[in-house]
Amino acid sequence: MAKLYFRYGAMNSGKSTAMLQAAYNYEERGQQVLLAKPSVDTRGDNGIVSRLGVTRPVDFVILPSDDVYAKFGRERSRVLRRTGVDVSCLLLDEAQFLSEPQVDDLLRIAIQEGVPVLAYGIRTDFQTVAFPGSRRLLEIAHSLEELKTICRCGRKAIFNTRKIDGQFVFDGDQVAIDTSRSSAGEVSYESLCGACYLEESHGQLGGGRRRVLVEPAEIVYGSAPDPDFT
Repeated sequence: MAKLYFRYGAMNSGKSTAMLQAAYNYEERGQQVLLAKPSVDTRGDNGIVSRLGVTRPVDFVILPSDDVYAKFGRERSRVLRRTGVDVSCLLLDEAQFLSEPQVDDLLRIAIQEGVPVLAYGIRTDFQTVAFPGSRRLLEIAHSLEELKTICRCGRKAIFNTRKIDGQFVFDGDQVAIDTSRSSAGEVSYESLCGACYLEESHGQLGGGRRRVLVEPAEIVYGSAPDPDFT
């Protein structure tokens, strides 16, 4: 039975590079693959961009409203008509930006269509809060694999931190693509271990966006939560 794989890691852990290598391995053996990414990821326009400088266009982009199961079916038929060879694997970059129903579609593709799905992404945002897509992948993927990178101190990096013009920030929107500019300045990210993250955030985790239980029947928020936590 084909499986849904979630290969995750902190930023700069080589996820996009690993995905492009996996695609190459399939194609070297004469097999067909489909590459996709969410439209939220605007780096490289409609392409996969690895930090080593390797790039490749995706076969389709996933919009927030897309039915991924149906879209995969159309792209699969297109490949079969063009090459006479069926698709052997679906590979997705930046899978954290998918919605939960779209991740469910990935599982349906693997099980009902018999096509392995390799999803690559990060688990949590710069405030250590899980992205909806990543959380769902952790819940239902057949296989979880961590891709590792190191912190500035030499320990394994597990968290992603955001910088605006080189300064760490721990408040803001969940999504801000690196190499872009916000109204506050240039956005970049650095992967840190838990100790270095807590040092920079002065002990703050979750950015006040997690639910805080005050009394047994009362839930309050320290600040406005993400929509998926309401």
